[in-house]
Amino acid sequence: MPRAIISPSVLASDFGQLTAECKRMIKGGAEWLHMDVMDGHFVPNITMGAPILSCVSKGVPGIFMDCHMMVSDPAKWVDDIADAGGALYCFHLEATTDPMSVISAIRARNMKVGVAISPDTPSTAITDEIANAADMLLVMTVYPGRGGQKFIERCVPKVSELRARFPDKDIEVDGGVGPKTIDVCAQAGSNVIVAGTAIFGAPDPEEVIAGLKATVNAAQAKFN
Repeated sequence: MPRAIISPSVLASDFGQLTAECKRMIKGGAEWLHMDVMDGHFVPNITMGAPILSCVSKGVPGIFMDCHMMVSDPAKWVDDIADAGGALYCFHLEATTDPMSVISAIRARNMKVGVAISPDTPSTAITDEIANAADMLLVMTVYPGRGGQKFIERCVPKVSELRARFPDKDIEVDGGVGPKTIDVCAQAGSNVIVAGTAIFGAPDPEEVIAGLKATVNAAQAKFN
């Protein structure tokens, strides 16, 4: 099973201090930063786009931007996100009828490929062909579009099903994840953990990041 990675969601950060916030997370032990890109079409919210990611990339050298593309036309933004320094481009399966062409476009720009599914999409929608062409599979445990939502536990079996089918893939969970919900995610087989409010709002983010990672590492024993 792949190693544990904590990817704090900058949606919960102070956007007025975005570069400083990203540096704070990396100093606290985060390897990835989860960048929520929303277009106001696929989801009813607008957050940040390539120009902001470009500024963060320049301000935080070496940052691994885990770009979660909540957009209605994922192929359209591949070049912009690559040019802005995106390291991983994760698009929603619900947003395209031709996922393999989107994957090819992402690969052509030397970014890692992520494929996300929303709470009402079954894990079986991720076919073997799609999963084998991707680097990471993302199971949303809230509805995409805004931060601070309550964790939807009925989504967790999808993590278990995907881990059973793809033991060597990075499997990410995103939405309402924190110290109170990490155990069920880790036990199901998730190794990439997105947490927003639980980390950015904590008095000691470093302690939360370390705790989340330790829980995943402890759960991995049953998969190895």
